[in-house]
Amino acid sequence: MFELVTIEDIIRIPPSLFDRDLEEAALEVLRNEYEGITDPDLGKVISVVDILDVGIGKLIPGDGASYHSVKFTVVAFKPKVNEIVEGIVVEVVDFGIFVRVGPIDGLCHISQVADDFFSYDSKNAVLIGKTKGYKIQVDDVVRARIVAVSMSGPDKTGKFALSMRHPYLGKLEWIRAQIQQELQSEEVKEKATKKEGE
Repeated sequence: MFELVTIEDIIRIPPSLFDRDLEEAALEVLRNEYEGITDPDLGKVISVVDILDVGIGKLIPGDGASYHSVKFTVVAFKPKVNEIVEGIVVEVVDFGIFVRVGPIDGLCHISQVADDFFSYDSKNAVLIGKTKGYKIQVDDVVRARIVAVSMSGPDKTGKFALSMRHPYLGKLEWIRAQIQQELQSEEVKEKATKKEGE
């Protein structure tokens, strides 16, 4: 999900930064160029962490800037298909929920919220399950599996799709209730086995 990635590139340091230390100037240029971008290979770049090397500058006639090869480290957020994540519901709409995981919101379509049929209460912005009575709303913490990722496209923000229709996924209180029910079922089975053995 979050990764430290080492990158090599060539940067342009403008004359306005020549009065600064070379690494300090390079760091400012790199932060302006990389922080916040979304790249299909890197994911979403959160921050430039460290500069490992800045090469000797080269000048190009007609351009007052200097060009330097640099090697640096960034923290990037790159969701992966089948990864299990926890996030906070930030929006509930008639077609599903948006869940904030790291710096990106993922969509869990209404058909993937749980093994139930959900209706949307627009007045309260809540999804309500018909059979189990599950409710999901803004600020609920959920656990989900990433089923699709797109780190490209015209919006350049990155997006991913989620599913919570598997055991031990969904709203955290649903998961706790499921585990509690399983533990009680195991206790009943153990008691029945002991009675048969007597």
